[in-house]
Amino acid sequence: MTTFAGRKPLAFIFVTRLIDAMGFGIVMPVLPQLLLSMGAPDIAAATRIGGWLLVTYAVLQFFCGPIMGNLSDRFGRRPVILISLFAYGVDYALMGFAPSILWLFVGRAIAGIAGAVYVPANAFVADVTEPAQRAQAFGVVSSAFGLGFILGPGIGGLLGEMGPRAPFFVAGALAGANFLFGWFVLPESLPPERRRAFSWKRANPLGVAALLKHHPVVLVYALAMCAFFLGNNVYPSTWAFFMTARFDWSPGMIGLSLVATGLSMAIVQATLTGRLTQAMGGERAALLGLSIAAASAFAYAFIPSGWMVFVITVLGALQAITYPSLNALMSGQAPADAQGELQGGIASLTSIANVVGPLLMTQTLGYFTSTHAGVHFPGAAFVLAALINGLGASLIFSKMRKGK
Repeated sequence: MTTFAGRKPLAFIFVTRLIDAMGFGIVMPVLPQLLLSMGAPDIAAATRIGGWLLVTYAVLQFFCGPIMGNLSDRFGRRPVILISLFAYGVDYALMGFAPSILWLFVGRAIAGIAGAVYVPANAFVADVTEPAQRAQAFGVVSSAFGLGFILGPGIGGLLGEMGPRAPFFVAGALAGANFLFGWFVLPESLPPERRRAFSWKRANPLGVAALLKHHPVVLVYALAMCAFFLGNNVYPSTWAFFMTARFDWSPGMIGLSLVATGLSMAIVQATLTGRLTQAMGGERAALLGLSIAAASAFAYAFIPSGWMVFVITVLGALQAITYPSLNALMSGQAPADAQGELQGGIASLTSIANVVGPLLMTQTLGYFTSTHAGVHFPGAAFVLAALINGLGASLIFSKMRKGK
């Protein structure tokens, strides 16, 4: 086990995950205005383009995550992490100066590749921590993602008041600063004798999803979780466009609403998840979370006034118990020597949902806000999200009734 004196390496990984999440969230509030300024004819067209941008990012992450992990097994964690961070900085500068929408797609592709840095970053954490402390280290590092998703949209909304390109330059500067930080403080955690040859077979992202078939007991839970991820993609993929089309909100207001959403859910996860799961049981807690997710999405679809967004945000935050409840249920059913295999399958389901979800939600919103739609209904994507989450809830309810 490789160990290092001090906490600088883990602090660097924490900052890396934080900036990874912030970089994604910081551009969300300004994306509608940026696309409109670059030639999108209306908000409906901008929504469709935004969906394809998100799909581009998710597809590249889906394929490049396993590749990044295997490259770090071959060449070490440090070079892969630093190259990814350097690419991140270049990417955001490229998007900030992008002269056309085509260049935004190039930038999102680079961001998808570089954003897979979380894979070697997690491997670094495993390298430098003892097994007894590993769960705690992963928990601390993982919390950076939630914190970044809270800070990113808020900062992006404020910067967006200066212009739709400003957040990209700040995100690029943060990535560049993190690269310099890592250059001086990040050691190599994988010694040469523990490295292995690169294998395309191990780098196949679809192979790990197939592993779930070896655990049929958890299939219902996995499908319910996939429904949750798929339905809740309505928020990162359409929120800024929906609020622009429905209430003509500024980037600042969009960012504030995203901060409120992330903060409310973080509080629920930190204070209520364990208590509710113990009091209700895992299945009932998951059913409650999925039901609230469906009800919240349905409420957003028909909301008459902008101030009500913040009321629904607080009340709907209980949906945050869904993922940890389902994950705990699945972990409890799988044998001890199959936990890693199971988590890999869950990660693949998440990636697939993150590819399909943005495309499904943005194209639905784009159609129902276009001049070609028979009915102008900006809330259509949220109705679809409610139906998908409701399907997940029905799967859990059906399993509870069968008692299996």
